Amino acid sequence: MRLTEVRRKIDRIDAKIVDLLNRRAKTTLEIRKIKKRLKLDVYTPHREKEIYENVLKQNKGPLSDQSLRAIYREIMSGSLSLERPTKVTYLGPPLTFTHLAALSKFGSSVDYVECSGIGEVFTEVEKGRADYGVAPIENSIEGAVNYTFDMFVDSNLKICSEIYLEISHNLLGKVRDLKRIKKVYSHPQVFAQCRRWIEKNIPMAELVEVSSTTKAAQLSSKGKDTACIASLLAAKKYGLRILESGIEDTAHNVTRFLVIGTSLAEPTGNDKTSIMFSIKDRVGALHDMLVPFKKNGITLTKIESRPSRLKAWEYYFFVDLEGHYKDAKTKKALSELEKGCTYIKVLGSYPVGK
Repeated sequence: MRLTEVRRKIDRIDAKIVDLLNRRAKTTLEIRKIKKRLKLDVYTPHREKEIYENVLKQNKGPLSDQSLRAIYREIMSGSLSLERPTKVTYLGPPLTFTHLAALSKFGSSVDYVECSGIGEVFTEVEKGRADYGVAPIENSIEGAVNYTFDMFVDSNLKICSEIYLEISHNLLGKVRDLKRIKKVYSHPQVFAQCRRWIEKNIPMAELVEVSSTTKAAQLSSKGKDTACIASLLAAKKYGLRILESGIEDTAHNVTRFLVIGTSLAEPTGNDKTSIMFSIKDRVGALHDMLVPFKKNGITLTKIESRPSRLKAWEYYFFVDLEGHYKDAKTKKALSELEKGCTYIKVLGSYPVGK
């Protein structure tokens, strides 16, 4: 077949795809009416997971699952905006990893609002000025983001989803020779994650800590003999050259982000529940609190402690466990746990992220 004939074939397929997408969009409008009548949230994590699973099951290639998932992320993003204009806050500024995590979850059809701090992310959702918020909770290398944990102590917001984002750091700049670099801008945590590479390759460069990788890219784009460590999207936006990519010291550097909202997600069969509780200060107290989980065959995937800030040596414990709070054995374990707690709160049950 000649090239023009094959391209016409593509055009005919595209016409069918557009027609089907608009038929899907019209069905989404029907769903909007039903959700509005039943007062349901526009974003439903359990349904999102179900759609992805159904689509990927039907994929016979040659399109990869990753590509198909990315396509459907945008289809669902468009559907979400049709149901209701949706606003998502995130720890900014734009093009930071939190922004990229938010985009990977909600796509490009929703409205994004950058916040200068994690507290502001929570406040915007609490006051109803945003529907959802995205904030970092832990990094596989640097550990917990304590401020996010602390926000849940006084907030009534719920965790409705989680996002795992693989972090890759890149040296960007306008210079061509690494030896010419006199100053490097980036966030303190980024420097910590690239320490060995920096010491080996640009040991004489001055490291300047700034509030975000985006700010680093902005400064580097204006400076002479400077560079920054930031994302590839930042390189594109600020006209910077990619001097070296993947300069992080440890492979599989992953950050976990939480999506916060006002309601809990429904069970999917592969869920995680986050809780927080406090206990009386006595010998063996924490051990006793963990017994109900072992007794009911529930796996704990994370436990963190934070000072209560109300009384010296009193702590809140944050626990992630496998299962949904509506599951029978999870209910039983939490009921038994509550008997020994001075305070307990379910922060959310949500689909396990990938």
